[in-house]
Amino acid sequence: MVYPFLDPVEFSSEYKCFLAKVDKIDDPLSYSEAKGKLHWEKDNHTWELVKLPLGKSAIGSKWVFKTKLHPDGSIDKYKARLVAKGYNQVEGEDYIDSFSPVAKTVAVRIVLALASAKQWVLRQIDINNAFLHGFIDEELVWFYKSIHDNCLFVYHGGAEFVVVLVYVDDMLLTGTSEQVITRLKTFLNRKFTIKNLGPARYFLGLEIARSSAGTYVNQRKYTLDLISEVGLMGAKPVTTPIPKGLKLSSESGELLEDVSKYQRVVGRLLYLEFTRPDITYVVHQLSQYVHAPRTVHWNCAMYVLKYLKGCPSLGLFYPVSTGFQPVVYNDADWAASEAEYRSMADAVTELMWISFILRDLAVHFQLPVSLHCDNKAALYIAANPVFH
Repeated sequence: MVYPFLDPVEFSSEYKCFLAKVDKIDDPLSYSEAKGKLHWEKDNHTWELVKLPLGKSAIGSKWVFKTKLHPDGSIDKYKARLVAKGYNQVEGEDYIDSFSPVAKTVAVRIVLALASAKQWVLRQIDINNAFLHGFIDEELVWFYKSIHDNCLFVYHGGAEFVVVLVYVDDMLLTGTSEQVITRLKTFLNRKFTIKNLGPARYFLGLEIARSSAGTYVNQRKYTLDLISEVGLMGAKPVTTPIPKGLKLSSESGELLEDVSKYQRVVGRLLYLEFTRPDITYVVHQLSQYVHAPRTVHWNCAMYVLKYLKGCPSLGLFYPVSTGFQPVVYNDADWAASEAEYRSMADAVTELMWISFILRDLAVHFQLPVSLHCDNKAALYIAANPVFH
């Protein structure tokens, strides 16, 4: 596997072997695709069919299939879940509350950047049967939970520093030494039983490669799977994420008959923004029409996928460095100074949250932080207190 645009970053043979095995995985997208394949139909006796209670109706459900891997890329097990469509339920009537610990994507990027800059070890674990641990009254010993992200845990003791990031049943661990990470995994295994997945290589669909130069993160397989799903593997790539001069609206074009297919594509594109800031603008435009998409919106989404087909391996590179100084660039093409000023205010709010996360991670930076904007009117509004 070659990434010519990443030179001089070199990937280890183990990493290339792992990705080669990941590429071969083709998980079914529906029950009909899985039916007839013995490794998906194995009965684990985890559920049984019963009759509905009198006066009750069933909500919809969907089978979700996922191949779980060992640290070396070999297949661990075939995992099938029957997921209820909970969005059809009414809060207060069908359920009281619902929560899954999901770290913010920005927090994941920050932790990856920190591990790369500090050259810390980066490991991944999986909690076995995480749904059984819905109520945990005890606190994790010797860990501090961030009040700014409930899924971020930090331990700082002398020369030892450990960071734990939780995403449902997946955990990303990083810290100053392999020994302290091993102690943490031993402790967690006693509490919950864990599956040690070794060095972080494939986390939440993120392909992570590390070298002496830094850490590279991309969603190549995720991107190619999406392109294949919509039937564009044979399409001719384009060089821009959005057609020049295109202005989307809620009135032009015919309404789509199948709204769900548009919603699914846009939803997956939104997740792809994790490592692809180059498509952020157009995807946010497309997401404004998910309730009543038209043919022009669908065609634009297909154009984005044709662009991704030409560069599926692009991603984020976090170099090994000692500096960690935030710099903010802000732009909003809304043709109104007040709107661009509000965009600047939103950027400052996000920056403040990031600064709190950095403090939790004991990362020091200088104040003030530079905020760049190209709209003079917005700059005047921000500089003159009379306007606000």
